[in-house]
Amino acid sequence: QLVESGGGLVQAGGSLRLSCAASGRTFGTYTMSWFRQAPGKEREFVAAISWTTLNTYYADSVKGRFTISRDNAKNTVHLQMNSLKPEDTAVYYCAEGMGSRATTQPMAQRSYDYWGQGTQVTVSS
Repeated sequence: QLVESGGGLVQAGGSLRLSCAASGRTFGTYTMSWFRQAPGKEREFVAAISWTTLNTYYADSVKGRFTISRDNAKNTVHLQMNSLKPEDTAVYYCAEGMGSRATTQPMAQRSYDYWGQGTQVTVSS
């Protein structure tokens, strides 16, 4: 089970840091990612990090503003979100992909095997 935390309400230009932890187990050498879903829209890719290569991937809409990272000691993956915009408002989901597809297609939802319940991020203008 993946558990997200850190969501909330913030003004435009502000920052939030999301965290995702695996409940009761240790992350394997998998790809971890963040997706988001805004009201009335499809869920979309935000960022991903390879646990083995440390390669990171970002959606164009968040490049330069968001940073994905991992904390091995705490078995946690983070998403630091800076310069937030109202269009960043969404439910943010953490996902874990175990297979090779997650390595080669980190932006595809079908690459991921486990999903968290999501955490709400609201950015006011």
